[in-house]
Amino acid sequence: MVNGPVVIFSASIGAGHDGAARELSRRLTAHGLDVVRHDFLDMLPARFGATLRDGYARQLRTVPQSWGWLLAAMSGPRMATGAAGLSAGLATTRMLAAIEPGASAVVSTYPLASQVLGRLRRTGRLDVPVAAVMTDPSVHPLCVADGVDLHLAPGRSAADQIHAMAAPAVEVSPIVDPAFRPVRDRAERDATRRRLGLPADEPLAVVIAGSWGVGDVAATAADIARGGSALPVVVCGRNDTLRHRLAASGSAIALGWVDAMPELLRSADVVVHNAGGLSSVEAMASGVPVISYRCLPGHGTANAAVLQKAGLSPWPVTPDELNSELRCAMNTTTGSLPAGGPDAADVIAELAGAPAITALAVAA
Repeated sequence: MVNGPVVIFSASIGAGHDGAARELSRRLTAHGLDVVRHDFLDMLPARFGATLRDGYARQLRTVPQSWGWLLAAMSGPRMATGAAGLSAGLATTRMLAAIEPGASAVVSTYPLASQVLGRLRRTGRLDVPVAAVMTDPSVHPLCVADGVDLHLAPGRSAADQIHAMAAPAVEVSPIVDPAFRPVRDRAERDATRRRLGLPADEPLAVVIAGSWGVGDVAATAADIARGGSALPVVVCGRNDTLRHRLAASGSAIALGWVDAMPELLRSADVVVHNAGGLSSVEAMASGVPVISYRCLPGHGTANAAVLQKAGLSPWPVTPDELNSELRCAMNTTTGSLPAGGPDAADVIAELAGAPAITALAVAA
């Protein structure tokens, strides 16, 4: 029997971790459960959380290759253990205080929070089940935390990766807001484009580069424009410098932060992404073909490889290959969302009331 709330720890780094936490909160609330959400960055002392977020954003904007090197180094057990220990040392006190008395379960959508919670479970300082939610199709070792009762994997490939690390995991269906759905017909698409101020008759390739608009985004837009298969519509997020630069070029429609992302995706003929996280899943849920291109080092290239192997998103390397894939996408009726297992909220609700589910997950 579930009595206390489900406590969720996310992180305001990019938008994917918070997006998964927000949708899980909505679904769990629909289950009749109380939900309390916290930002892991607020669990860190002084301004360390803001420094971590700002440093990550600056790294991706200025020296993105270094992020790939760092993730590769963190794959080793010594570095991963060190990162987990540092996170636990900084965040344990505040995280324990933030967990409501009588909580029925704790959920993490951010790797460092998962590491802290796993350590608390392993050492007996936390006596309620913990679930760690994967937000990417590729699974970095830092996302898998010893002590966590269950890892929720978005697809069979992610579940297999976690099982290969000898950790409990269950495959769940993608955690995406139901507002992301396929367009009903041409009339709805045309009406949506009019509301958004987009051309009615041109093929549109929506370029997504995360909430910070990082990576070789301008080069991607230029490659699409030169190929002539589609007009690039670039979501620049909070990167105003990129937005002004693209607007001045005249070769793309440059958007800033987009609140109406479900509508924008229903207006698209194809989505080109460079990271492969939440945005790519939202596009698939919207029935739009997805292409990986000029991917960010580290998680971007790792996700692209998994999506390509699963047949969900081609990964062209050259501009010619990109435009060949764009032409192919224009002749594709819809994109496809990967088939998954049960609803993540159902699994968490069951975990909160019946921790023995982890035994089933290990055998999955």
